[in-house]
Amino acid sequence: MEIKPETLEWKDAYKLLVGSILPRPIAFVTTIAADGTANAAPFSFFTAICADPMMICFSPMRRGTDGDKKDTLANIEKNREFVVNIVSENIVKQMNDCAIEYPSTVDELEASGLKKEPSATVKPPRVKESAVHLECELHEVLHFGDHPGAGSLVIGKVKHVHVSDELYEQGRINTEKLKPIGRLARQMFTNPIADTFELIRKTEPR
Repeated sequence: MEIKPETLEWKDAYKLLVGSILPRPIAFVTTIAADGTANAAPFSFFTAICADPMMICFSPMRRGTDGDKKDTLANIEKNREFVVNIVSENIVKQMNDCAIEYPSTVDELEASGLKKEPSATVKPPRVKESAVHLECELHEVLHFGDHPGAGSLVIGKVKHVHVSDELYEQGRINTEKLKPIGRLARQMFTNPIADTFELIRKTEPR
């Protein structure tokens, strides 16, 4: 099968992306609105950029109905701060509930039953039940259209990291204890450590 992206409707192109790039980590992003209302939403177009400086990025797509910006993006552009809360098994249902397109006046954390924890360096709260938090200031936003199916790349500089003490071992995070959740295609999720293997990277060709 040979496919040219420009021949596809955006929803069909989206299906190819999410069916090919997986499992995808989930950025559970908390922000605050102009009136102080907390916002929380999950995004599975998410990855690290570099370690020094510590930079991460995620991509909120435009709303599929009218192409408007999602509340998360609007809040970040206004306040230039956000927190990425890593999703573990214990909060996967609540995270999914926060994917509902609530009005901007609704606090998704309250609606989903999650608790807020003050952040150390930014105004948006952390999700208390999350075991790892990355507090970020906005570095740059790149926009790629303003129509349904378009999106933006939000690049953040990590200002502070919280890791639950029980996970932090000799400078590393214990993945088995973290129990992270990844996103697959359709409505499917996965625990990526359920079936793992070690593959040592070679230092030279052989």
